[in-house]
Amino acid sequence: MKKTPSTATIANILVLAFAVLINPLCPLTPYRPSTHPCIPDKVEIRYTRPLSPDSTLQLIRQAKEQLNEMNYYFKVHNVTDEGYNQVARYRTYLLDKVSYLSKVYEDSAQQRVKSKTVHIPAKKRPYIAVKLPYGYWRAGHFYLSPLTGKAIVCDLQGRVVSAFFKADTVVSAIRIDSKGIYRGQMDTLLQARGQGTYEANNGEYHEGFWSDNKPHGFGFHSSPSHSIQVGEWKAGRFLGERMKYTAERIYGIDVSRHQHEKGRKRYAIDWHKVRITSLGTRHNAGGQTFPVSFVYIKSTEGTTIRNRYFLSDYINAKKQGIRVGAYHFFSLKSSATAQANYFVNHTLFRKGDFPPVMDVEPTDGQIKKIGGDDVLMERIRTFMSIVERRTGMRPILYVSQNFIKQHMANASDIKQKYNVWIARYGQYRPDVKLVYWQLSADGRVEGINGPVDINVFNGYQVQYEEFKQMGFYK
Repeated sequence: MKKTPSTATIANILVLAFAVLINPLCPLTPYRPSTHPCIPDKVEIRYTRPLSPDSTLQLIRQAKEQLNEMNYYFKVHNVTDEGYNQVARYRTYLLDKVSYLSKVYEDSAQQRVKSKTVHIPAKKRPYIAVKLPYGYWRAGHFYLSPLTGKAIVCDLQGRVVSAFFKADTVVSAIRIDSKGIYRGQMDTLLQARGQGTYEANNGEYHEGFWSDNKPHGFGFHSSPSHSIQVGEWKAGRFLGERMKYTAERIYGIDVSRHQHEKGRKRYAIDWHKVRITSLGTRHNAGGQTFPVSFVYIKSTEGTTIRNRYFLSDYINAKKQGIRVGAYHFFSLKSSATAQANYFVNHTLFRKGDFPPVMDVEPTDGQIKKIGGDDVLMERIRTFMSIVERRTGMRPILYVSQNFIKQHMANASDIKQKYNVWIARYGQYRPDVKLVYWQLSADGRVEGINGPVDINVFNGYQVQYEEFKQMGFYK
């Protein structure tokens, strides 16, 4: 191996010497922090910009819209649900905010806020540091040691962050940008990570866990423009709320001829024994079993199909004190009027029964074939109107969550007028207002052969009793 010339070593030394000359902070150079010769008294101008009447009313309106959405949340949740206490605290904050802003709006004197000048002696100035990548300035001194205490620093996007450090690690921080204020934990790159809150200028609020400046983990989001979202988040996207399956919940099932027929074999339902033993493979109830509080039985489909087991299931379920309802499977091959009349003419409705249900499950291709979403929505309106007029009960619409998102954008009147029963087979409850959630199609019920659709009422006993009396739930 060829020996390295000694001139290389000399060149390296010359480069290092030159670096020390132009950069006194080089690690090879002893560092002596300089002291600022004089710290003058600080003149601070505190100025509060008065809110205009229109701005005040806008803030009040935003807060009240969020409170209205929270009323629904508290109606269908209780203190055992994850996130309930956090939402309750934010609700208290909004109530106080509305009260304060209402007083500001009413008191004309509050609309004329003057600026105020304050002189703070140097000895009373707080020791707020200015954090840099390799040290920090504080009270005229520069330090290379790890920082412990309050400091201001810029993140990678140039935003100013006010933080409390412990050995150079951010313990908590406040970051204000053009869109709002973040308060909480951050990582070494000054990105939101860990627990924190974000209050946006447009009235939106998020509280929970963060990662890489995005909601990630459990949290809740409140907005004046949509319903409150409480549950799991991933990289800023809301996944849904996990339901706790307890004995306080109200569970039900829906059945058809499929629970009676498997090929050539025929099975009876032992309504005396029915009890839910499994909520399905995706829902862990911890070994608990639950009573069946209600059952929906398929009665008709289109204008030619009837469930031969409807009457016997109807009578025997009612004998066991189970609330009963009937549903019609809607077809796109015949008119809504003909199907509504066929359903009513071949179904038993008695006092105390749950509202009838319109089961709508078309494919995208079938919807396109009849003329699109608007045509289908008009058929739904026709069917529901006729059934309501003839039975005296307001029907329930059964659809999937994807159906609502993809096909009901122009059907707010349907969602407002009728209760919705949502099918969503997964870990998370539907992200829409509803009366029932069909959470699985592979549940198990003692007394019934094979898999069974499992449903849960969206609320607790108080709300369920109200629904039984009124037949409508919002």
